[in-house]
Amino acid sequence: MNRRLTAATTPAAGRRHPRHGERISLRLWGVRGSLPTPGPATVRYGGDTICFELIVGGNRVVVDCGSGGRALGRALMAEGPLDFDILFTHSHLDHVCGLPFFKPAYHGGSHVRLWAGHLKDANAHREAIERLMSPPLFPVKPTALTGCRFRQFHAGETIVLPCGLAVDTIALNHPGGSTGYRFSHDGAVVCVITDHEHGVPEIDAAVTDFVRGADVMLYDAAYTDADYGHYRGWGHSTWEEGISLATRAGVRLPVMIHHDIYRTDEALDEIQAAAQRLMPGVVAGFDGMLIKI
Repeated sequence: MNRRLTAATTPAAGRRHPRHGERISLRLWGVRGSLPTPGPATVRYGGDTICFELIVGGNRVVVDCGSGGRALGRALMAEGPLDFDILFTHSHLDHVCGLPFFKPAYHGGSHVRLWAGHLKDANAHREAIERLMSPPLFPVKPTALTGCRFRQFHAGETIVLPCGLAVDTIALNHPGGSTGYRFSHDGAVVCVITDHEHGVPEIDAAVTDFVRGADVMLYDAAYTDADYGHYRGWGHSTWEEGISLATRAGVRLPVMIHHDIYRTDEALDEIQAAAQRLMPGVVAGFDGMLIKI
């Protein structure tokens, strides 16, 4: 099947919905890892933490609600009643900190399902959000999230969302656990592999099979091979490993995400240039990036 894949090269001024015939539309609302990093050194790639919006077969799915979720939630409120799913990779602060500021979560007319598959206890993700939104850390109680409902699964399962969309999942290598996602529709495939550390052979082999043939792969490229030795065991990977994975799995477009908090725009320009010398077309993700298949 012939597929056309387009990626914006500069941040978009506003939100655009997929045109007729687009199988999957993906917008990056936050691509930074660990901590929001606003400031003059991160203007072009952005400082918001992980939040991705996908339109798959006309259905909206969000992955994670880091600080990038604030802008997404504000944009969504212009659409009226909302019914969609947020799939969390895990519960670390940089991936959930936007939820208390996510406007649809407080709207009683919304139906926002919060899915998590990295924890054994069905209530553990709910409890993590409740701790986040509790004194003395936050002034608003989690009971105010009247538009939200918590859902549980186990990483490795295929989950079927209420819209009918089936999403494949995989357990990743990260402290406390993390979940990767594979979205498929009409022959188009997008994979999200973030907060994952390479180096465990059986997990690496499973991830390779999981992303095989994907049109787009968002990959945790927090480190470089040169500095990875200082952060071994922290739960993140390198852009070089992302290129290697994309090559052996036949991924069409690898997108580097989860940028380290100390990566300036200039540093990410250099990493992107180095990556493109190994695999032309690979890009460093940025806030507002739009990819359409």
